[in-house]
Amino acid sequence: MAVETARARTLTHADPAGVPLQAALDALADPVRRSILRDLAAHDDWTRACGTFDLPIKKATASHHFAVLRSAGLIEQRDEGARRLNRLRRAEFDAAFPGLLAATIDRAD
Repeated sequence: MAVETARARTLTHADPAGVPLQAALDALADPVRRSILRDLAAHDDWTRACGTFDLPIKKATASHHFAVLRSAGLIEQRDEGARRLNRLRRAEFDAAFPGLLAATIDRAD
């Protein structure tokens, strides 16, 4: 049985079905967040830790972007030791907003 850490208890994941359209659009509007989503789309679930993304921003700003993506129902995160792993919630998000994710991340900025 895995022991839940205080750090893991801070993670909240929104159900994409309950996310307002404007919140989804706002999350997808930022180029840094789109680059995170593109990277996740190109990798298997749970293989990308937060610290492994090549982002042109500080760690605290990256944490904010991951939180926005979580609150919009776009990603799920879990802690594994000292690493926080990510997965793109493509199927769940597509069910709530058909075609929006593909139309956004499949385009070059």
